[in-house]
Amino acid sequence: MTNQQYELIKATTEGRVAVIQLNRPDVLNALNMQLMDEVMVALDVFEADPAIGCVIITGNERAFAAGADIKEMANASTVEMHKRDQFAKWDRIRRFKKPLIAAVSGFALGGGNELAMLCDMIVASETAQFGQPEINIGVMPGAGGTQRLTRAVGKALAMEVVLAGRFLNAKEALQHGLVNRVVPVEVYLDEAKRLARTIAEKGPIALELAKEAVLKAFEAPLSEGLTFERKNFYMLFSTEDQKEGMSAFVEKRKPDFKGV
Repeated sequence: MTNQQYELIKATTEGRVAVIQLNRPDVLNALNMQLMDEVMVALDVFEADPAIGCVIITGNERAFAAGADIKEMANASTVEMHKRDQFAKWDRIRRFKKPLIAAVSGFALGGGNELAMLCDMIVASETAQFGQPEINIGVMPGAGGTQRLTRAVGKALAMEVVLAGRFLNAKEALQHGLVNRVVPVEVYLDEAKRLARTIAEKGPIALELAKEAVLKAFEAPLSEGLTFERKNFYMLFSTEDQKEGMSAFVEKRKPDFKGV
C-alpha cells in the first residue's frame, strides 16, 4: 500500500527511520477499525523492509489519540465484540520485531494511552496527558491499560487512573516511569526521531533479540528471563554483525552492520 492509499494515517521514511502519523485530526485521532488496519499494513511494510531500523508512531500536537472510536462500539453486544476481535491488531503490534517509539503530544487517552504503552519507548511533549477514562462511559480498558499501566507506574497510581479517571500530565508520567523524556512541544517529534536514528544505527538482529529479552522480563519469572536472555546472547555469536561489531570496536572504527 502506497502512502496515497492510506486514508487515516501518513507513512513516511527518513533514512532508516519510519514514521506512522495518525491522521484523524477532526476527532482527535480516535482509533477506529480502519485506522488500526492501516497501522497494521504500515507496520508489516516497515518490518519487512531491511532499510528501516526503527519506527515512530505519532499523532499531532493536540492529540496522539484521544481514545477508541466510541461510535463503533456504543450499540455492540458481547457476541459482536467477541466476533470483531479488534484487539487482535494490538497483539500484532506487540509482536512487531523492530524498536517502536511513541511520540506523544496532547491527549493520549484510553486506547491512545494503550497504543503509546504498547510501543517500546515514549517521547512526550510538555503538553502530553495520559489516562484511561473508560470508567466514565461504563466500561474499562480492554487493550492492555490495566496491565501495562500497572507495570509502569505501580498498583496505587494505576488504580487511581483506571478507577477515578485521573489523567497524568507529562511531568507525572516521567516521574513515575511511564515515558522516557519530556521535551518542549515544538521539538517532541524531532527528539523522537533523534532517538530513533541512534537506535537504527545498531545491528538489526541484536536489536530484535534485545527487545525480545526486555519484553520477556514482563512475562516470565527472573530465572526464566535470565535463561531466555542468555540464549539470545549466545545466538548473536552466529551472526556476521557480531563479528563486525567486535572487530570494529577493537579496530576503533564505526561498525557497518548488515543485519546478517
